Amino acid sequence: MKSEKSFDCVEMKRKGAEVVQARLAKMTREEQLAYWRERGRELAELRERVIARKKAS
Repeated sequence: MKSEKSFDCVEMKRKGAEVVQARLAKMTREEQLAYWRERGRELAELRERVIARKKAS
């Protein structure tokens, strides 16, 4: 018997993609590029914090 999933990662990915698509639809190409540069910078910062935390442990 299958149990019901309380979390569906595919559904979460699709909803996230819809949110991003809605944001980008209102932007010019230049604004979209700036958005992705900023998001990439934020991701790099998060990655560095995670690595630093692991090293400190």
